[in-house]
Amino acid sequence: MAHIKKLEYDTNMDNVKNSDILAVGVYQDKNDSELVKSQIKGKVGELAYDFNDDQKTLYFGLGKSDKATPEDLRRAAGAIMTFIISNKYSSISVQCPKSDSHDDYFCQAFSEGLVLGSYRFLDFFTDERGEYHLEKITMVGKCCTDASKKGATVANAVCKARNLANNPPNVSTPSRLAEFAQEVGKKGDMKVTVFDREEFTKMGMGAFAGVAQGTNEPPKFIIMEYFGAESKDEKPVVLVGKGLTFDTGGISLKPGAKMDEMKFDMCGSAIVFGTMNAVAELRPKKNIVAIVPSTHNMLGGSAFLPGDILTAYNGKTIEILNTDAEGRLILADALAYASKHYDPAFMVDFATLTGACVVTFGHIATAILGNNPKLIESIQESSKNTGELVWELPLWDEYCDQVKSNISDVKNLGSPGQAGTIAGAAFLKAFVGKDIPWTHFDVAGTSWGVENRSYIQKDGASGQVVRLVLDLIGA
Repeated sequence: MAHIKKLEYDTNMDNVKNSDILAVGVYQDKNDSELVKSQIKGKVGELAYDFNDDQKTLYFGLGKSDKATPEDLRRAAGAIMTFIISNKYSSISVQCPKSDSHDDYFCQAFSEGLVLGSYRFLDFFTDERGEYHLEKITMVGKCCTDASKKGATVANAVCKARNLANNPPNVSTPSRLAEFAQEVGKKGDMKVTVFDREEFTKMGMGAFAGVAQGTNEPPKFIIMEYFGAESKDEKPVVLVGKGLTFDTGGISLKPGAKMDEMKFDMCGSAIVFGTMNAVAELRPKKNIVAIVPSTHNMLGGSAFLPGDILTAYNGKTIEILNTDAEGRLILADALAYASKHYDPAFMVDFATLTGACVVTFGHIATAILGNNPKLIESIQESSKNTGELVWELPLWDEYCDQVKSNISDVKNLGSPGQAGTIAGAAFLKAFVGKDIPWTHFDVAGTSWGVENRSYIQKDGASGQVVRLVLDLIGA
């Protein structure tokens, strides 16, 4: 991958000549330069150039000063990076768009946009496409340095999450995810436990073992424990991510078209790993547990079958109607394990679970469904802060009834052709412990293919929701 990992800072504006180009923000209601007025009005994302003087200058629009949002600043920063990378500049100085009407979070958001916008996935180019790298971004002038550094740290974690997802399935294997967890754990003083196939099968994770039995790639059940609160007895926040590193659909084989995109089926786990990577750097005073069940879903002589009945970690039996509804199966054991062993303050899971979610929301919003209105409200508030859009869908008893089976406790599909996203969450709810606040994020539409954000490479993984989770847990 290629992205700026940290920002430089210089209060001396005379030093901007050490960079290839200077970028200066322009507010729509404070656009006093006649040169700039002739080219842009100052709307978010607009760009204008002044290359006539000794100092090359790029002007970027920020909207109206009293109405600009943190997301506006992220998008403006992303527009800068698109221009810089397209023109292959090696260094840039950026005047921090600090305003008296903005708090420090605006500076954090702008810095996030710069780092996120600098990301490109170049790992496998051996020709000239892999040769260019932006070397340095320097924030010049007055800047909220601490907030800016936090923004760069958060964005760097998002970029690492993107890279896990963008790598091919023969690189981002369950074993590689386990290695990444151990690397982050070492950096963040976390306890990392990895159970292999034999271990988690003996432990009673029949749903996860059923999905994994068709693959030769060693599956892993990964646990990361971070105890940053004053007391280890403080209830932890539990994050659960679907780590399906490739999904053929199993015996219920997917169509061949775009099957290569099923490397992105582990984006739920990438959210969790990206979050924990930021936690390792930011060291919040929280107890946080991350759990990722990870496997390929393959077809073959040993693969699980439609009609099979599996027994999950909490003892519930599951009728398999479709082996392509496998993500909810591996999450079921993870949710049940977390419920039994951690007594969570609250629990959230992340999964590219249903194509129905993309049909409903496209690549714009993440669906959320849960059992606790206060937790949902907190998630919605964090969504507003980070600009990562979510929308709540109902999880009424009628939907939960639709995943009950005639021959076992539950089945892994709801009613045919109905409410597919809700059915997935209704199934998961059966494996969440009683009285544990819980929310499911269906990120099928927002994990890749996002086209409306200047700071997201549209043909790759987005890293969406990592920033939201960090805001939610107060990191």
